[in-house]
Amino acid sequence: MTDRPGGQPTATLDDVDRRILAELRADGRLSIRALAERVAISRANAYSRVERLTRDRVITGFRAVVDPAASGLSTSAYVTLTVRQNSWRALRAELETIPEVAHMALLGGEFDAILLVRAADNAALRTVVLERLQAIPGVLGTRTFLIFEDAENP
Repeated sequence: MTDRPGGQPTATLDDVDRRILAELRADGRLSIRALAERVAISRANAYSRVERLTRDRVITGFRAVVDPAASGLSTSAYVTLTVRQNSWRALRAELETIPEVAHMALLGGEFDAILLVRAADNAALRTVVLERLQAIPGVLGTRTFLIFEDAENP
C-alpha cells in the first residue's frame, strides 16, 4: 500500500481486482457467484477480494442508479460557485442540507466548486439557485449550465 494525499493508504490493485471493480461498476447487484464466473475466479477468491476491497475503502458502497426524470426530477444543471476563501467546510455543510444538490466537488481553477443540481422543473431550479445557493454566506457568485442530455440517462 502507498499513501493517498492526506496520508491515507492506497490499496495495490492487480488485474483481477480491476476486473472485479469494472463488473461491479456495471452491475453493483451481482452475486458473488456471478461475479466469480465473469472474472473467472473461484467464489471464495471473489468473496475475499470484495471483502478486502471494501475493508481497504476501494469499494465505498453500493447504490441504485435512478433515472432523475422518471423519479420526478426532469431539470438538471451544473451550477458553479465562486466562494469566499476558507469557507469550504461551512459551505459544504450548508449544501448538504439542500436535497436538490445531487453532487458537489471542490475545484481548482476559474470556479471554486461545482454542483450537480436536479430539480422538478425550471421554477424549482430557479428557487434553488437564486433563493437557496445565493443566500448562503460565503457564496460570491453562481453560474448555471442547463443539462439537455445526460450520458448516464439519455
